[in-house]
Amino acid sequence: MKPPLSSLPEVNFSDQGDIRYLHLGTEWVQGSMLLDHPFDIQLEYVQRMMAWLLFAEPASVPKRHAMQLGLGAGALTKFCHKKLRMKTTAIELNPQVIAACRLWFKLPADDTRLSVVLGDAAEVAAHAHWRGQVDALQVDLYDHEAAEPVLDSQAFYSDCRRLLTEDGCMTVNLFGRSSSYSRSLEKIVGAFGAGAVWAFRPTREGNTIVLALREPQHPMRAALAERAETIETRWGLPARKWLRVFKPAE
Repeated sequence: MKPPLSSLPEVNFSDQGDIRYLHLGTEWVQGSMLLDHPFDIQLEYVQRMMAWLLFAEPASVPKRHAMQLGLGAGALTKFCHKKLRMKTTAIELNPQVIAACRLWFKLPADDTRLSVVLGDAAEVAAHAHWRGQVDALQVDLYDHEAAEPVLDSQAFYSDCRRLLTEDGCMTVNLFGRSSSYSRSLEKIVGAFGAGAVWAFRPTREGNTIVLALREPQHPMRAALAERAETIETRWGLPARKWLRVFKPAE
């Protein structure tokens, strides 16, 4: 059941130099865009949400399916659709966010590869429709207060795991003044298993990206370094830097 529109926060944006920021009626940044390069990913933590590429054969990427739970300013959705040429599905609860992304953040219209769906992430994750079909699931669910993840239960993360293909991967943004990283991590490990979870160090802003694989993978560091080089060369993401701040979760 969707909340009434009157209960959803106001959507607005601000420009600072060559960067446009999305806000939900507060000063908290919900996403951003480089005005001169609207299909690049500007924020460091959002770039790290693409770390699933370290576990995917580069040639297979355009044949894969990416799903975003939470649209934000559309950076991940645009990158997966335009730069990686993937089938891309985004789930967003607030119709004003979708409208803002199309008006102010260069989000393309839906086409044969792109589908932006007005819906509840919890319902989508729990429903059988997408089960076993998502290769890269990117979860970034915060309200206008940005205090803690809107969805952060082991049951929700178990539903997310069921969405994934056999070699699929989930990345989650954990951030907030009242959230507990260790509690969230424990729930993710409970859903995915101890050997399947990796984590970044927090960014300067306090965002910690956690990566969880449908099935555990433990590639050699040299293989990850080679994959990172390819990601950086082909798609312009700082993947070599990722390896200095990214390791299996303890």
